[in-house]
Amino acid sequence: MDESFVVMIGYQTLRTAMLLAAPMLLAGMAVGVLVSIIQVATSIQDITITFIPKILAVFFVLLFSLHWMLNVLLAFTRMIFDLVISTS
Repeated sequence: MDESFVVMIGYQTLRTAMLLAAPMLLAGMAVGVLVSIIQVATSIQDITITFIPKILAVFFVLLFSLHWMLNVLLAFTRMIFDLVISTS
């Protein structure tokens, strides 16, 4: 196991983590921006108004993308197991 092998595993790990987190983070960010625009337009400055729409958006994105996320995670796990088997 050399340095390039460890760097490759680290890169694949970070890439997989970003792929899995991106849909929910983007949904939360988009809903947050929309709610902020609505708050500015209506002069309602209550900070608690943003939580429920963000939670619902993240929940629904998680619900709809869970199958894809599990496939990405399974492919990553298989790759790691194949690398462990081939290097031992």
